[in-house]
Amino acid sequence: MNQPTKITINWTSCQSHGLCAELLPDHITLDEWGYPLLDNTPIPPSTTKRARRAASNCPTLALKLTPSAAP
Repeated sequence: MNQPTKITINWTSCQSHGLCAELLPDHITLDEWGYPLLDNTPIPPSTTKRARRAASNCPTLALKLTPSAAP
C-alpha cells in the first residue's frame, strides 16, 4: 500500500512561475507575488502521480516530494 507524501519547497530555488499551482490546485495556491502556498495536508496516494508531475515540471525543480510522517 502506498503511503501519503508531502510537498516541500526549496525557497531559494523557487522563482514563482506558478506551474505547481496549475498542476496541483487542490494542495497549492499562489500568494499575491506568485509564490506557492501549501495547504500542508498529506498528498493522498490517489494524487501522488499529479504531485510527481508538478515536482518534475517545476522550471527550477523547487518542489520535492517526501514521505509524510505516520499518523
